[in-house]
Amino acid sequence: MFLKRVDGPRQVTLPDGSILSRADLPPADTRRWVASRKAVVVRAVLYGLIAESEALQRYALSEEEFTLWRQAVERHGDKALKVTAIQKYRQL
Repeated sequence: MFLKRVDGPRQVTLPDGSILSRADLPPADTRRWVASRKAVVVRAVLYGLIAESEALQRYALSEEEFTLWRQAVERHGDKALKVTAIQKYRQL
């Protein structure tokens, strides 16, 4: 079996003991962003699996959009990434 050479770690261990690997990341051509996919990308960046710049480029995200995702997760957890919950967790 051959492994593709990648920069950075192939997997990271999250604080809850679960393992997040590059295989767990959404495909680069993702168009429909559900809360679970957003959360995986945010966790991957926060715990060092991929760099923020790599995530922005790979998923064609703006810095502002990714920052909003990260702030929502840091303040309220993964549930704040749901589109139906935006107004509930929005800062006034």
